[in-house]
Amino acid sequence: MTNFNWIQLFADAGTVVNTLVNNGTSNYTNAYTGAAVTADPSTNTLAPELKTFYDTELLENARTEMFYAQFGRKQRLPKNGGTTIEWRKFNTFDRASELKEGVIPTGQQFGASSLTASISQYGTYTSITDKLEMRAYDNVILAATEEMGASAAATQETLIRDALLVGTNVMYCDNVDTDGNVLSTPTTPAAMGAGGKTGSGDSATSDGWALLTPTMVNKAVTKLKKDRVPRINGKYYAVIHPSVAYDLRQSKEWIEVHKYAATGEIFNGEIGELHGCRFIEDTFAPILGGSYTYSGSTTYKNKSNGVTYATYFFGKDGFGIVDPEGGGLEMIIHDKDEIGGPLNQFSTIGYKFETNGATILYPERVLRVMSVSSYSATDEENK
Repeated sequence: MTNFNWIQLFADAGTVVNTLVNNGTSNYTNAYTGAAVTADPSTNTLAPELKTFYDTELLENARTEMFYAQFGRKQRLPKNGGTTIEWRKFNTFDRASELKEGVIPTGQQFGASSLTASISQYGTYTSITDKLEMRAYDNVILAATEEMGASAAATQETLIRDALLVGTNVMYCDNVDTDGNVLSTPTTPAAMGAGGKTGSGDSATSDGWALLTPTMVNKAVTKLKKDRVPRINGKYYAVIHPSVAYDLRQSKEWIEVHKYAATGEIFNGEIGELHGCRFIEDTFAPILGGSYTYSGSTTYKNKSNGVTYATYFFGKDGFGIVDPEGGGLEMIIHDKDEIGGPLNQFSTIGYKFETNGATILYPERVLRVMSVSSYSATDEENK
């Protein structure tokens, strides 16, 4: 009878599984028998230089798509430091009063408050077959890496965006007519006009438009000034959706970014300036409809049942982001020789990172301005 035991020589590559529990002699287990085995880590044939190249590609692609994160105050969380981090804020003092001769004044109390946040881990991966990797015209590993970078940025952007929606520092754009006259000032999204009509026939009246106009930008900046919000490099910054930016850029007051680019640092996605505020265009800026329940609202639809938009205005250190040591964005590639099963049939490409999303540190430094746009009737919420 023919002996087929030699076939097992080709099965060993698929029997080594990493385990959490030490099985007597090693932390590797035979997937078919449960027996402890010794694994050779040198089976990963992805060259260190190539690994570094793909790591760089992932990080660069992620950074080009990240807009909110560049304004967060980074707080380092060291290894073995748990999963919770604390920010401490010291209280401010009242102005001094006039002294009376020979009388000791009452001193002010000095204290601090704290905010805490916990980190969670996020990640995803894809598998690529050996045939696709070998026969495709394009470098599929590189293409997957680039798309993973976009996915990582989208994940982080959405987590920060939604975390900031819980803020209660909110301003609603005035309903204005075509001449810019204020018709009303909404206090909820449902009261925001989007060009619709109320009534019928000759008695019909316009609801107006609750657009983000230059006047509203001026109001938002004025509020930040009155709240004594510190600037970032001498300016305030706002992250705005392209649909809202479309309306704002119709203004003659708009300053295109190239007209002031030489005077200071350009942030990622920066498109222009108005009233001392620089604007960052981001497709992940909130488009809100009927699925959100933040800040006590069960819907963000406007008076015409269309979507509304949130533009965040930032001052310095308005919100915090955890910077976890060893838990930052990491590219993970397992070559087919390492993970591809008995016949080396697939490689995997993925990423993971730890984050708290965002934690609002100073509510007055994160102002959310709600508006409609010319695209309110056609855009869909981007939850």
